[in-house]
Formats: sequence, structure tokens, C-alpha cells
Amino acid sequence: MVPPRPRLRGERTSRNHRGDVESAPTILVFDSGLGGLTVYREIAKARPDARYIYVADDACFPYGRHGEAELVERVCALMAELITTHRPTIVVIACNTASTLVLAQLRGRFPVPFVGTVPAIKPACASSRSKRVSVLGTQATVNREYTRALIRDFANGSEVTLVGSADLAQFAEAELNGSPVADDLIRDEIAPCFRDGERRTDTVVLACTHYPLLLARLEQLAPWPVAFVDPAPAIARRVVDLSGAPTSEKPAAPARAIFTSGRPLSRPLAAALARFGIGS
Repeated sequence: MVPPRPRLRGERTSRNHRGDVESAPTILVFDSGLGGLTVYREIAKARPDARYIYVADDACFPYGRHGEAELVERVCALMAELITTHRPTIVVIACNTASTLVLAQLRGRFPVPFVGTVPAIKPACASSRSKRVSVLGTQATVNREYTRALIRDFANGSEVTLVGSADLAQFAEAELNGSPVADDLIRDEIAPCFRDGERRTDTVVLACTHYPLLLARLEQLAPWPVAFVDPAPAIARRVVDLSGAPTSEKPAAPARAIFTSGRPLSRPLAAALARFGIGS
């Protein structure tokens, strides 16, 4: 069962004045856990003047362990509260699982613009020279029909291998919480991405926002060099399309993080958030 919705730690009930919203957008970045930090980082570079609220539904992490109907109900309920409380200008769903599952419902229910995160299959297949591409995601994401439809529509003659990882997102969370993961464990998770023979895999789509947190390790442990495709820069460009160019290089307010579990942050995690420029 999906855990009941607790009071959000760090939640505030004050609202932005409309004039403030117009001059500096409030951008809410939502993920099941910490992977959305990779998306937040790129958006903050593109709109440094915005107000940012990062929401991690860590009480329910990882989403792949829960049923689809339960997740739809939970995310919609959470989003209703978050939008009422924080009045964001734009909401970014920085989670492939949530985006492929519930984005259409969110757009139909709320008037706020939503930007989703989906596997970057089209640009990856367009740029691949060997035409052998792997999509590395959670098991839920790679098994979803949405992902397979992207391959049918945008493979562009590429042979696409779907690789569902059971543990890589948890490894990324562990690293940010100060618990390093052994090389062999990461190597085993990514090994199916690398197809050899007359044509080698030359491009790997990172179809989970957690995975770029491990990018340096992935590059180190790959059996040969490949292009790892991160969708975060494209998401940032879409946010700028919707919100306009920045009006200042200074943030309108310090970025804040909210965790649905209510658990206190570990020192390593607090330090990691600070490196991203986020308080809690």
C-alpha cells in the first residue's frame, strides 16, 4: 500500500503575491526522491532568478514498488496540496515513472503548466552513429507502453535495447546519503546496456533522473566510451520557453526542499543539498 499522505516537512502556507509571481516565477520540481536534483540543477542554471521548491516523495520511494492506480491517486492528491499551498508558476515532474503514468491526468486536472520527463529516445537515436542504442531506466519505465511507443516512433533505424535496473536509483540515493556503493554492483546494473559485435552500443539513454547523479561512476565503469544522454538540459529549455528568459542573475529567494517522509536529513544529505544550492 502507498503510505498515507503526511504533513509535508518544511511546508508553508504563505502565498506569493501575484506581482511577485509575474516578476520571478515559482518553479516546483517534483520527484519520488533525489533524482530530480539533476533536473533542478539545469533549470536553476537557465532561470537563476526563479523561486524553487524541490519536493521529494521519499515516503513512497521507489515508485516502482507500488501499483499504477495507487501512484496516480497519490501523485494527484499530493499535487493538489502543493499547488494550493505554493501556487507555482510551473510544475516540473522530474520523474520518468510519474511522467509516463500520471502527466496526462495532472494536465487535465490543474491549470498550472506541467513539464514532464520522458526517455530521450528521439535525440539519442538521431545522434547515434552505430545505430545501437540502449535505454537504461527503472523496470517500471522500460516496461511501460509509453516507452515502447517512443521507440516505434523515433528509433530512426536504430536497434534499441531496453534495460531495466532494479537497484540503480537506490544506489544513487545511497551515495547522496553518504553510503558509497561498490563498483561491481553498479557495473552489474549497467552491463546489459553494452552490446558488442560488428556494431557496438555508442549511446545510452539515462531514463531515470537518478542516474545522472552517478554519471562519473557510469563513465568510469563502462566497458567502452559511450554517450550518456541526460534529458535535463532539454527540460530546462522547455521551462524557459514557458516562463521566459531570466530577468536577473540573482535568485528571488533561497531554494527549499520538502520531503514527504518527515524524517530528519542525514548530515551527508544536507551537505549534498547544499552543494545543489538547496536548503531544507
